[in-house]
Amino acid sequence: MFKALGRFVVGHRWLVILTWLIAGAAVIGFAPSLTTTSDQAEFLPGHYESIQAQKIQENAFPKGFSPSAIVVVTREDGKPLSAADSAKVTKLGKSLEAKKYDKVEQVVTTPPSPHKKVQTVMVSMADVKAGDKSQQHAVEDMRDDLKPLVKGTGFKTGVTGDAATQLDNEEASKEADGLIFLGTIGLIIVLLTIIFRSPTITILTIAGITLVSQVANGLIATCAEVFHLKADSSVSSLLIVVLFGVGTDYILFLMFRYRERLRLGEDPKTAMISAVGRVGEAIASAAGAVAVCFLALLLSTLSFLVSMGPALAIAIVVTLIACLTLIPAIVSLMGTKVFWPSKSWRHEPRAARFGAIGNAVGRRPGLFVIGSGLLMIAVAIGAFGYKPTFASDESATSTKESQVALHAMSQDLPAGSTNPSSVLMRSTKGEKLKPADMTAFVSKLKQVKGVGDASRTQLSKDGRTAEFNAVLKMDPNGREAMDIVRGPLRTTAHEAAPAGTETKVGGITSVFVDINKAVNRDFSVVFPTAAVLIMLILGLLLRSVVAPIYLMVSVALGFGATLGATVILFQQIEGKSGLTFFLPVIMYLFVVAIGTDYNILMVARLREEAKEGLSPREATAKSIQHAGPTIAAAGVILAGTFASMLLASDTSLSQIGFAVAFGIMISSFVMAMFFTPALTALFGKAAWWPRRIRPDAPVNDQDDPGRRAPHHPADPEQVPAQGGSPYTPHSSYDRRD
Repeated sequence: MFKALGRFVVGHRWLVILTWLIAGAAVIGFAPSLTTTSDQAEFLPGHYESIQAQKIQENAFPKGFSPSAIVVVTREDGKPLSAADSAKVTKLGKSLEAKKYDKVEQVVTTPPSPHKKVQTVMVSMADVKAGDKSQQHAVEDMRDDLKPLVKGTGFKTGVTGDAATQLDNEEASKEADGLIFLGTIGLIIVLLTIIFRSPTITILTIAGITLVSQVANGLIATCAEVFHLKADSSVSSLLIVVLFGVGTDYILFLMFRYRERLRLGEDPKTAMISAVGRVGEAIASAAGAVAVCFLALLLSTLSFLVSMGPALAIAIVVTLIACLTLIPAIVSLMGTKVFWPSKSWRHEPRAARFGAIGNAVGRRPGLFVIGSGLLMIAVAIGAFGYKPTFASDESATSTKESQVALHAMSQDLPAGSTNPSSVLMRSTKGEKLKPADMTAFVSKLKQVKGVGDASRTQLSKDGRTAEFNAVLKMDPNGREAMDIVRGPLRTTAHEAAPAGTETKVGGITSVFVDINKAVNRDFSVVFPTAAVLIMLILGLLLRSVVAPIYLMVSVALGFGATLGATVILFQQIEGKSGLTFFLPVIMYLFVVAIGTDYNILMVARLREEAKEGLSPREATAKSIQHAGPTIAAAGVILAGTFASMLLASDTSLSQIGFAVAFGIMISSFVMAMFFTPALTALFGKAAWWPRRIRPDAPVNDQDDPGRRAPHHPADPEQVPAQGGSPYTPHSSYDRRD
């Protein structure tokens, strides 16, 4: 099938290129823009308590006061605010209210904090739809107006709150995207130039993937609009590294095999047909494993993961199609000029190091299985110390205005005052709530361990719904606060509810509690589903039952080692309180799915060598010798592109970047290079059970031109250099292939 595809693409290369250009222009031109959301509550389905509380709140208090922005005022000299200072802050609040910012509904100046170190101005804004930047624009205007208003007053101000945080996060995300993009492009340029010694291939790769990325983004945005998917702001950063990292890998797989066929004497068109025919199945299987693994996220209960799965799957599928159609069409058009100005493509490298590695693994496979296996197990032990966290770990050191202001605010107010937990009480019998019952309920909330204060904040017009605030003594984003809300606060709120009422606990901490519950549920559903899907793809590729099982064992070890290394670096060495809560899901999908690419490439080569009649250990040695350089180069490029995420100031992106980069290095240099081929050598022919691998029968030259004796094409660029033919085989593999 793939050889037929190669013939069609090479035979109709101009048609393929024009189709891509026209289709790409149409998709890019007519696609909507991709919207983002930072509302954590939007990530959860309605059956979770935090979302039920939010719905009750929205229905009972449609015009309720909920600050989207908080202006934090302190003295520059750090002294307490005087009565005169407090009066100036009140005047400042009235000045902001007079500005009539778009979407701002109410501005309220609060009393000074207990020690008079801080005073705040609460700004309530109208709700906006996803993609509407009105709230962020209001914060921008507010920040600009505050500078002249506080000049000469001795005050220091900062704007925090949800709208301000979203604005700062989006600006940081744009900066991170730029750094990641430049880092990724720079790395690809350097590595491809070193590998092929040709700027032509580098330019072709970057230009091709840039087109693919624009088409993929257009299709993702279209699907998000049609299917009403919510997109998280981190998707754009992930798309950059996925498209450029995976796309470069697939092009590398193709170009290595194309160069190999040229060295065997095929003309450029025939070489490309052979390359697509021989490596196409492995690339398609690898891309299929990645895509279905991403699609397994559709089983998640978190909408940002549900949206991320199809988005990344679309990117992978578009990349696959481009690597099997657009790139072969362009390369077959350029011929050997694609390697310009280098002439090294003519000569088979000795690959001495990989040959030595292959011979060593082939001779003593048991030793390498034990050694590589113990290495992964030793690092994986660190995974037992994994702690999920929802806190940013950056409020005290971040330069973002929203975080600096939040930190200043928390210096003289209870930690939980920045985001108090909301408790909603609603009558279930249609009767009005009794004041005595509500007073008693507040008293019960105050007695909860970890609650610093509690009060009733609102009563609906019909008197049937009341809102209470429970201010926690600790950081509302931390694990300790989550334990309080998950346990005693929810228990007390439910048990202390007066007869004929129901209570629901909401607020950001309650949302995080439910997200954590959803993530734990996803671990038990998404992980096994993705593993089964990958095993099915491996089984279809290899027509084997045994090989997919031990391949997944190696992947599990690689995952454990990756999580362990990430815990050791960020929690033990850097002293972080934990790893971002969704890291294991992301890491599993990227490390398992993308890391499986290298296992697939190596095992496909092992099967190819076995079909050539080599013994299991000989096949292992030859596979490492010839597939090793490709896997090593691809692993370095892909790991490097993910490592570029370490340039971002966002802690979550840095953790993802390190974890996936480390996992890919483990996958390429430990699993695919040692563990998998060594296990295959130990299993021998049983690895392919129930299929029996027999040496390929001789075929007609017309069926497989690659089996013809080497020849010297008319293309002057392919004329052998003086001193011998570049197609002279260096190994028995070359003669067979």
